[in-house]
Amino acid sequence: MNSKPSLTELRALTAIVSHRSFRKAAGDMDMAPSTLSHMMTALETRLEVRLLHRTTRSVSPTAAGQRLVDRLAPILHAIDSALVEIESERQRPSGQLRLTASETASMILMQTAIPTFIEQYPEVSVDLVAKSEFVDIVAEGFDAGFRLGEDIPLDMIAVRFGEPSRMLPVASPAYLRNKQIPLTPDDLKDHQCICSRTPAGRSFKWEFERQGESLSVDVAGALRLNRSELMLQAAISGLGIAFVPQLLAKPYLKQGQLVPLLESWCPYYPGLALYYPGYRQVPVNLRAFIEVLKTTPNSLDPSL
Repeated sequence: MNSKPSLTELRALTAIVSHRSFRKAAGDMDMAPSTLSHMMTALETRLEVRLLHRTTRSVSPTAAGQRLVDRLAPILHAIDSALVEIESERQRPSGQLRLTASETASMILMQTAIPTFIEQYPEVSVDLVAKSEFVDIVAEGFDAGFRLGEDIPLDMIAVRFGEPSRMLPVASPAYLRNKQIPLTPDDLKDHQCICSRTPAGRSFKWEFERQGESLSVDVAGALRLNRSELMLQAAISGLGIAFVPQLLAKPYLKQGQLVPLLESWCPYYPGLALYYPGYRQVPVNLRAFIEVLKTTPNSLDPSL
């Protein structure tokens, strides 16, 4: 062999075999079909191996040509991926980053990672959409989403974020004054509870678990709300017991505005996670946001 094939020649051979056409491969390679044909003839001459069967109407690989292309495919793909990564490294994040998160995750992000990200990357605009229901981020055009780690589809890449939390009944000291403190979930039936509905319109049942025993309580009350922040404010105002994410209630618990109830019946669940499709190159904006996420404190500010 006089000389080794060039990368251009190997890409050209792969394109020809993929398209079974000199004309289509020439379009990929941005050269004339006749130039491509001469290149393959010269390559076969140097290798002293016939790589392609040619007729006036078609082209197909010989057995040797197909074996070569099969070996080249993963190598060329790796080269392309490496070049894309290098290209993206020199790009400055800019444009838009679209995120979707639950109400709780949105609250955490607005106090933690997002202000830091905007400060570091002022050329990126962040579009954060809070939705209680699970979102198909690919179908709805989001770069990434936030949900509980255990709820993320298996075909997504997950990046853990947020301390473990749990759903917790809370009430104000004023509401609990002169009332019997609930000791079991069944005791909630004797209290005014701040109710809510699922996105489908069904009454939201309060779920509890202790030592393998699970209970689902259909609570009742004079007030029904659809957002955790409103439930917290209602509980602080003494209107009843609210069942909310502990992460949201944490500042008010620290300040004594709310009192936790039935803690032994409220198991912790894994923290939040950012998730994004695992089958495509990570956009530069999202990659920058992930780096900020990994280095930013992820709990709510207890001073609020």
